Amino acid sequence: MTSRHPDSSSSPRTAGYYHLTRAVLYREYLIFVRYPANAIGGIVIALFFFGVLFYGGQMVAGQALTDSIEGIIVGYFLWTLSVGAYSSISNDISSEVQWGTLERHVMTPFGFAPVALLKGVAKIVRTFLTSTIILAVMILITGTTLQLNLLTILVVATLSIVSVLGLGLAAGGITVLYKQIGNWLNLLQFGFIVLISAPAFDLGWMRLLPLAHGSALLQRTMVDGNRLWEFTPVELALLIGVAVGYLAAGFVVFTYATRRARRLGVLGDY
Repeated sequence: MTSRHPDSSSSPRTAGYYHLTRAVLYREYLIFVRYPANAIGGIVIALFFFGVLFYGGQMVAGQALTDSIEGIIVGYFLWTLSVGAYSSISNDISSEVQWGTLERHVMTPFGFAPVALLKGVAKIVRTFLTSTIILAVMILITGTTLQLNLLTILVVATLSIVSVLGLGLAAGGITVLYKQIGNWLNLLQFGFIVLISAPAFDLGWMRLLPLAHGSALLQRTMVDGNRLWEFTPVELALLIGVAVGYLAAGFVVFTYATRRARRLGVLGDY
């Protein structure tokens, strides 16, 4: 009786981060196309609040609002991106806990934190698409002209909201530990308005906070027409440093909180 050696080509392939990234992006695409009413509703609500801000402000402030409308549009655009980046991880984890599927993320060979981070990145890609639509409608409504250098906007806006993604990671870890903290998470979203408005106060130390320095550079990009290579190395280094620093801090908080939840045995409880 001859022995048969298994063909090495038939051995199972090990999934890598490429496959994980593709699966996460495809999942986000399916959620977007299968529940279009929810996606469209988010755009409509964002535009409704901008309409209230714009038309209500015209009635109250008149020419003063018109003179600063470019900065308001850029700030609102960055705020929609920030809210999407911040809430992506915490809201997704809260949903997974309620659905009873959170344990699958913990059991994955990639680790819980990388999966949560990639799901947050996928939602940021989706948020960029919806925020771009909101930006286009805002420009159409107000008749405003902005400098739309796509490369510079993409780089500056992405690095700006990476710091907020770090806050979202930290909030996601706390959500795993304490489950219901939605009211506190929603409250922090309004704090982004202060951070985005920080350049107007010209406080040097505020540049170390999330969004503040990125908001200033994005204003110069979209209002004044500055290109990426026109920023000083110090400005770009600070933008990158704030993004990496808050992302790393959020990753540490997320890892600590999820490990503590496992030790306490409350990882999947709801």
